[in-house]
Amino acid sequence: MADPRGFLKEGRAVAERRPVEERINDWNEVYPGSAGRALLPIITQQAGRCMDCGIPFCHQGCPLGNIIPEWNDLVWRDDWEGAIERLHATNNFPEFTGRLCPAPCETACVLGINQDPVTIKNVEVTIIDKAWDSGLVRPQPPEWLSGRTVAVIGSGPAGLAAAQQLTRAGHTVAVYERADKIGGLLRYGIPEFKMEKKHLDKRLEQMRREGTVFRAGVDVGTALGADKLTERYDAVVLAMGATEPRDLGVTGRELGGIHQAMEFLPQANRVALGEEVEDQILATGKHVVIIGGGDTGADCLGTSTRQGAASITQLEIMPEPPESRPAGQPWPTYPMTFKVSSAHEEAGERVYAVSTKEFLGDEDGNVRALRLVDVVFEGGRLTEIEGTERDIPAELVLFAMGFLGPEKPGLIEQLGVDLDERGNVKRNLTYESSVSGVFVAGDAGRGQSLIVWAIAEGRAAAAAVDTFLTGSTTLPAPIKPTERPLVV
Repeated sequence: MADPRGFLKEGRAVAERRPVEERINDWNEVYPGSAGRALLPIITQQAGRCMDCGIPFCHQGCPLGNIIPEWNDLVWRDDWEGAIERLHATNNFPEFTGRLCPAPCETACVLGINQDPVTIKNVEVTIIDKAWDSGLVRPQPPEWLSGRTVAVIGSGPAGLAAAQQLTRAGHTVAVYERADKIGGLLRYGIPEFKMEKKHLDKRLEQMRREGTVFRAGVDVGTALGADKLTERYDAVVLAMGATEPRDLGVTGRELGGIHQAMEFLPQANRVALGEEVEDQILATGKHVVIIGGGDTGADCLGTSTRQGAASITQLEIMPEPPESRPAGQPWPTYPMTFKVSSAHEEAGERVYAVSTKEFLGDEDGNVRALRLVDVVFEGGRLTEIEGTERDIPAELVLFAMGFLGPEKPGLIEQLGVDLDERGNVKRNLTYESSVSGVFVAGDAGRGQSLIVWAIAEGRAAAAAVDTFLTGSTTLPAPIKPTERPLVV
């Protein structure tokens, strides 16, 4: 184990972010240098807090089953090559999860029963950043080719994980992406201040050198029909995510200045990366209202701040969560507590337990205000509180209320795959859809979820595809579609 008295001697320490007044003027990551470098001077000390407990619940907390105590011990012993080997054994892309995952492993940490948990996420990202800097991340091309071909539709974390695993198993894999560049929401949905795209590009280059083929700018289902796709490839993995946004059908929805978050964020990301965008949706000088209190809403908040919004208000229909773990959500479950992201530190006001009643417009047909009302949940039902209606200024409204599953027109309809009761692609215990040879991984089958789930399902689906093509597999399958860890 690591330092046997480490958790008694040292308290929890996390990476410090750059000053707010500095970081809101650029699009760089909020940590100085990078998330992994920000804590490097004391990271071995933090890894030494790992208790080597008899039953490491952090394994159960992580859908990938990351072997956390082992790489904490290796970091404490200054064995960085061993640490990245252990980390890569379960996680293809720790540079993504180390920056973007909400760290359910930490809420399941045994130390967290009565102390602050180990800084697992910070240790993880430090391992991978140091590995890149030290040249320890190398391509792993297959020793032989199987002669079988696989098409992966979608280049987000689920698609990339499935593609890398299948390529390393010896199959010829092509990843299709309808956007002009590979990466899915990792590239155009995640703001640069949360994860700079150089981390994505380095990993894509590794995958290219391993043999994975990337085909961007191809809308499968339009440019390439389902019949030709299934004729050309021995297996297909659907990993296009859940991209059908939830809308809000209230009076005034048709007014100008009301947009989905995924109309706003990709444009801002492109501009931050030096691209030109015609008729860009901008928050500059406007009163911005974000409807939705999750991560996507926080991304809209941080982006609006950097664009120079006059004011930003984030609305959430649920009541404000407590600061500490509620009694009904005991360890090691994932608690719904009040969280402050880097974007919330920078600007904006959060308003809880409110519902949008109406959008009010100006004489030009653009939104000028939003009418809201306080609400309360009683007996499982949402009830408006009489006399609480009020208007707030709103010249740009962004919907960040989640997604309803994959888009149905196009490929899904052409394939004729069955859907479940939530509108996701239905799959069996081996991730195969109702159409033989067509598999599904990530949000397209699971529904909107976490990046760590997407990678876990991509890895598991790859093992199922490998078995389908060859009759057996040596690829790890971390989780079945029906399994849930303690934290969900």
